[in-house]
Amino acid sequence: MSLTKIRTVDEDSPAQRAGLRPGETVTHVNGHPIVDVLDYKYYTYDPCLELTLTEEDGNTRLVRVEKEEGEDLGLNFETYLMDRARSCANNCIFCFVDQMPPGMRKTLYFKDDDARLSFLMGNYITLTNLSERELQRIIDLRISPINVSVHATDPELRVKMLKNRRAGECMDHMRRFAAAGITMNCQVVACPGINDGEALARTMEDLAGLYPGVNSVSVVPVGLTRFREGLYPLEPYTPERAAATLGQVESFAEACRKKLGTRLIWCSDEFYLKAGRELPTESYYENFTQLENGVGMLRLLESEFMAALEAVEGDEEPEPFTIATGAAAAPYLKQLVEEAKKKCPALRGQVVPIPNRFFGESITVAGLITGRDLIGGLREGSLGTRLLIPQNMLRHEENVFLDDVTVDEVEDALKVRVVPVEQDGGALADAIFEGCWDDGEDGVEWVLCDADDDGDDWEEEEPSAPAGEEYYRYNPPRERRSE
Repeated sequence: MSLTKIRTVDEDSPAQRAGLRPGETVTHVNGHPIVDVLDYKYYTYDPCLELTLTEEDGNTRLVRVEKEEGEDLGLNFETYLMDRARSCANNCIFCFVDQMPPGMRKTLYFKDDDARLSFLMGNYITLTNLSERELQRIIDLRISPINVSVHATDPELRVKMLKNRRAGECMDHMRRFAAAGITMNCQVVACPGINDGEALARTMEDLAGLYPGVNSVSVVPVGLTRFREGLYPLEPYTPERAAATLGQVESFAEACRKKLGTRLIWCSDEFYLKAGRELPTESYYENFTQLENGVGMLRLLESEFMAALEAVEGDEEPEPFTIATGAAAAPYLKQLVEEAKKKCPALRGQVVPIPNRFFGESITVAGLITGRDLIGGLREGSLGTRLLIPQNMLRHEENVFLDDVTVDEVEDALKVRVVPVEQDGGALADAIFEGCWDDGEDGVEWVLCDADDDGDDWEEEEPSAPAGEEYYRYNPPRERRSE
């Protein structure tokens, strides 16, 4: 079955007014073949369209549609991608999916490496499974920005790390993209003794040479779980080696700042925590381009929280609470709670780091804490009336942890209300002082993120609105029409 077949048509949409019907398949727009969502979004942006449709009986018809420029047609398909997600063709020596325990839900074992998801949802891709047509389409449709997992620019080393003979073509593809004006944000998963040191020096030099095509680079330490039997032997970063990598990256970044006007390359917060180093100031992170890789996340959280704290009068009496988080972020959150207590002496709250028994205690990030570990780490002691957890502990738009334990089950086990909170300092302040101020008062509009129970599998979820806005910011329709 074609995944460009129309499943539903929105009420009072341009498509409905033009007479489009569920069951018909969109094959062309203004003569351009429609393969998936990228073709569809790109070619339906203009106000005057001619759609070629195949009816369920096999007949073909043409339909003309007039709408506002950029207005959505109002068609819905079997999947958001209008295609199946492309899986990864690599066998990376550091792959986190390979380190997952057996018996978890099927979607957790799917390795995506889909250029469309890189653009639409911010996923990172390795460029090893792109055909010539797909490479050229990224250029022709100006699919930008895209996120690239580089890891190493030395072709032989990259082939060794990704275990894919095409891995060595990465820089050729990236040079081609840069020349075409495609913006790339890059990631390096650093493995001690493999792609750090001299190999990392070459990688940074090569990527800096593609600026401004390469817009930013994050360097993150490899994550190792306890499920590594039979896998490539890797060691975690020691404090000494983490400090050495930090020094190397910061030195190169300073040279980039002087030469290019941007640091370009940053280490994730986890490197600073492993090295026992203070995080840089907020200005160091420039535009926080690599937040999704944990670069500057704790510093931004602190800045947002302290700004929100200014709205606190000091005489509030919020209900007692506990914040549960990973071992890495716990010291920083404790500092924020102490600052809040200075402003509000009646505040009663605590921060509890949760050891990761499920994946192994070397995993210290909050997003990989399971429901069972949360329950096990909080059974003893008083939790107050509210348990605040980072939203990223839960499956996207659901109330389920990685181990399929639900929020309701955690509440029943711990006899406390669980409040998922977005990774935002203002949202954290709002959660702590819940009920003590009205939304919007004095300009404060911090929003809690409530989990729900009706999400679909990740490959069927639509990206948030900003992704579409980014598409048209980088791909203005006027330029398309002038070609």
